[in-house]
Amino acid sequence: MGELIVDFITSLDGYASAEGWPGWWGLEGPEYLRWLDERPEATLLMGANTYRLMLGFADGSTSAGIDEFSADEENTFGGLTGASKVVFSSTLEEPLSWANTTLVRADAVEAARAMKADGPGLLSTVGSISLSRSLLRAGIVDRFRVVMFPVITGATGLERIYDGYPDVALDMIASRTFDERIQLVEYRPRVLEHPPLDATA
Repeated sequence: MGELIVDFITSLDGYASAEGWPGWWGLEGPEYLRWLDERPEATLLMGANTYRLMLGFADGSTSAGIDEFSADEENTFGGLTGASKVVFSSTLEEPLSWANTTLVRADAVEAARAMKADGPGLLSTVGSISLSRSLLRAGIVDRFRVVMFPVITGATGLERIYDGYPDVALDMIASRTFDERIQLVEYRPRVLEHPPLDATA
């Protein structure tokens, strides 16, 4: 049986990115970058919007307000290009231009469930907020991992991650601090049918 991780990088207030800020909010450090390089190899899962965005980054397109990528960002995009990737989409057409990417048109939850059942191996989401929400709601996520950067982007934040999510109980299984400022937390998630104090339960 494989293992599925929902993996997010966020500001402290739960945004996936922010207008005018560089990647990693400009706060990445050597410990964090080394951890990125040393993580176990995984098949990366994403939706069409994330695919288009990340393909653009891999091809050298920058975010609004950013003139160029740092060397660390370029190395990360290069690593993503070399990784095995699966994109779930009914709108993309083959052949896909990003190397090592498989297009799946089937229901994403059922396809991910089948991928887990196929055998040992690690599956990990990249961005893809709605896909991650669907996988979590279906109860097939084994680990929920968040790396929080010490910045609040209330004025410029883009993509609020947890809007529309169900209530989820999280049992911590790991935590770590990188570069004395970046916090990783990792949990076993359990989707709740109702709040714990729901009088109708």
